[in-house]
Amino acid sequence: MHTFRLRFPVYLGLAFGLITACSINQNRLGNRTAQNQAAAVVHSPVSPDFLTPADVKWLSGTHSLSLPDWGPYSKNYVGISHVADSTEGLRFDLTVFPGFYRQKVLIPNVLFESGYHPWEATPDLHYFSFRHELEWKDQVYSDISFSRIDPQARLIRAHCVNNTAVPQNLVLHFMANLNFPDSNPLRIALPPDRTWINAVDYRNMQFAEARPQDNLTYDGFRKGEVRSGDYVGGSALGQGFGADKSDVVVYRLPLSTKLTNAVLAIRSRVKKGETATFRASGLLDREITLAGTGNFEWQVFPVGTQEKGNYEITLSSMDTAAAELDGLALLQAGEVNTIQLTRYENPIPKITAGPTRNSLILKYPGVNQYYGLAWQAEQAEIREILNDELDIFLRKNVHKHTTKVFRGNEKGHFTNVFLRPIPLAAHTSKAVYGLVCSGSQEQVTQYLQGFEDKSKYESIYSQARQPLDQAKPTPAGERYAFGQQLMAATTLTNLVYPVYTQRSYIKHSPPGRWWNSLYTWDSGFIGLGLAELDARRAVECLNAYTTPEGDESAFIHHGSPVPVQIFLFQELWNQTQSKELLAYFYPRLRQYHRFMAGRLGSSTTRTLRSNMLKTWDYFYNSGGWDDYPPQQYVHEQKLESTVAPVVNTVMAIRTAKILRMAAQASGHARDTVEYDQDIALFSQALQQHAWDKKSGYFGYVQHDEAGNPVKIMTTEQGVNYNMGLDGAYPLLAGICTPAQQEVLLHRIMDPGRMWTPIGISVVDQQAPYYRNDGYWNGSVWLPHQWFVWKTMLDLGRGDYAYQIAQTGLELWKKETETSYNSFEHFMVNTGRGAGWHQFSGLSTPVLSWYGAYFKPGRLTVGFDCWVTEKRFNEDHTRLEARLTVNPSTEKRSMVVSLNPGRKYRVYVNGQPLPFRLISAGVLQLDLPAGIARAQVSIQPV
Repeated sequence: MHTFRLRFPVYLGLAFGLITACSINQNRLGNRTAQNQAAAVVHSPVSPDFLTPADVKWLSGTHSLSLPDWGPYSKNYVGISHVADSTEGLRFDLTVFPGFYRQKVLIPNVLFESGYHPWEATPDLHYFSFRHELEWKDQVYSDISFSRIDPQARLIRAHCVNNTAVPQNLVLHFMANLNFPDSNPLRIALPPDRTWINAVDYRNMQFAEARPQDNLTYDGFRKGEVRSGDYVGGSALGQGFGADKSDVVVYRLPLSTKLTNAVLAIRSRVKKGETATFRASGLLDREITLAGTGNFEWQVFPVGTQEKGNYEITLSSMDTAAAELDGLALLQAGEVNTIQLTRYENPIPKITAGPTRNSLILKYPGVNQYYGLAWQAEQAEIREILNDELDIFLRKNVHKHTTKVFRGNEKGHFTNVFLRPIPLAAHTSKAVYGLVCSGSQEQVTQYLQGFEDKSKYESIYSQARQPLDQAKPTPAGERYAFGQQLMAATTLTNLVYPVYTQRSYIKHSPPGRWWNSLYTWDSGFIGLGLAELDARRAVECLNAYTTPEGDESAFIHHGSPVPVQIFLFQELWNQTQSKELLAYFYPRLRQYHRFMAGRLGSSTTRTLRSNMLKTWDYFYNSGGWDDYPPQQYVHEQKLESTVAPVVNTVMAIRTAKILRMAAQASGHARDTVEYDQDIALFSQALQQHAWDKKSGYFGYVQHDEAGNPVKIMTTEQGVNYNMGLDGAYPLLAGICTPAQQEVLLHRIMDPGRMWTPIGISVVDQQAPYYRNDGYWNGSVWLPHQWFVWKTMLDLGRGDYAYQIAQTGLELWKKETETSYNSFEHFMVNTGRGAGWHQFSGLSTPVLSWYGAYFKPGRLTVGFDCWVTEKRFNEDHTRLEARLTVNPSTEKRSMVVSLNPGRKYRVYVNGQPLPFRLISAGVLQLDLPAGIARAQVSIQPV
């Protein structure tokens, strides 16, 4: 597998002497709080050539991540996983978790709060750890980490800690099992040299009636694709295909050998009592019928003698009934009954003793490689659990002390290595080591034999973890380090496999494991967070959601269609100035913007005569804010066809401005005409139809059935329904008049309106529809504050930008130190976190704010600045930068973080520039209004 990362030296098989022995620290630990042991957050330095042509070639062929096949990919119980079969989507899981001996067991389910916390991680996943709290808070716990030995093996280290004044008896469970894709689809086996084509692997397919989703399919599916375990490979052609006359699909069938009496067999399902009729041409030239039984059936059609070669068949519907087409097989007559359809059953491995006393080898049916486990414990036993979950079953059976095989519903199988007891005296700790590995039987045997050498365990762990000790913030940022550690660990380890898209299974970064899916707008913010930790992972996150120019889907879409990927691209450019990045992503993001702006293919975003945009045809949520009051009202009243929000039009203006700068930088200057047209058209639409002077907000615009704008949407009492962030969003587009700008800034920053002690409320607190118990309404979320923060830089309000960032960081610090959780949002009335507790999606702005104000070697600008060139010296005491700036009557603020040990002078275009010192080494610069290009030079005094 191609990887961006430099490979660490590989430990030769057994030079990993790896894993083991319990090291006991009998020193008194005292109260080791999280705050005084926070690890630094890794921020990888990036150069403009960090992407190579080979990297770009790899990116163009995948939507997956180049992370190791060993990683924290489980969808069930946290630990370490291995991609067992990338084609079939099989995943091997090993979860390691503690308990009290013959008492409570802590089962780390990833789908609800279960007592564990992502704790530390390096971006390359050569090291990551989770804290498992047996007795809150840090009284009795285990820090369980996984460290890279080589590509096939990982060291397990469970640091068990007793901070109480009494002895404790602990246990550790190693739980191994094999997992299938969520649908566990059918698998097909044909006679040798026969052909099977899945029905979604067509050459061309068109619905007779155009659909908004024709050029923006959900989840990166092919047009018409449906997913279920009832289908071979999990996919079929459906979505009503065949119900309308002239629905058409074209297939190419390769035949590797001559067939003298060939048949075409179609596996399909039609509703009982109905018949789907198609006109076939090509390989088969006749009218065919697919009779409906409600079940999948094979329909067989003779095609005579066929020579070796490629054949084409077209099916055109006759306006009768919809069919689910699973696939087509080309076989010899009489062979249909020999086709085997199977699926993975409960995978019970063959368990054999390893080459040493404390080891075993697992071999799962249908998986090529073997898996090996080794452990260091004086007392351990191997058990089997025949059940599909552990949360209830294991707890119910914890007191069956002599049972070796626990029989439950027998829908799953866990191999359990039970290490017990592990005694800990008061105020002591103990490190227990283990090994997990994969490979051929011979390779696994060698790894397990090498485990007996205990001399290198701690050095492997220390070396893998070493990058965490290297990066240091400015002194002013140290107070936020622990919260950053948890956010970084959560962002880096929130990973799942398999996720299905574009006809393949991929590794993916979800907003949280509870979602276990693609999610477009959340993943844009995941990428922005990753940009602070590892630019290459951020690039791969961006790549997962873009498609090549001309692809049948304009981009990969799931959920709220907020184009954060374009903002992520600008952030990566401004950090790296990578020409490879620009050349590769610009055409993809131009396609993305064109669809959102109503310019491309089946897009229905611009159907209203006001030229206001709306995305209701693609998702219920316009800006990510689920229960935002006017949005809820639109759906309750079924007004989707006639009402436009503000945010979609604003986003199109801003993405046009970003891509206009990218076009000029990438040799696509002719595209600027198109972007200028979009900017002018959408700006006029907002100003002409959406501004409500009375409320001081822009409003949702209602239209008549012909699409003509009628009025701003109001409550029954005549109050603008959009008193909130959507109503203030035109600030981000930079299209407000000075009077509008003044009013909207006041609305956002006024403590009586949107500003609260913990940040910006999504809804104006004076709005009659404001409530204190909503999901978004009555909450403070971080993602839209990121947009407002960057906008404040564009407006020359660096003071407001810092106020937003500092308030967010203080909020994050307080909650993470209290609960160790990385929450979705925060309740205005208490300031406490709520929602998903291990959220890396929309909460990553805390990483951006920390990087901007406390990471030396950072230049942070707003959306209207394009960093053409940037150079810091090695000790971050000098900066030379060239910027292109969208001209404005406003000054532009920017933030530069330098070495805190020096004082500085600043020059812009050769002239001295006064600046604001935010903290030691952190400078706020205000570029003069009207400037189009800036040469920035910062030197130590």
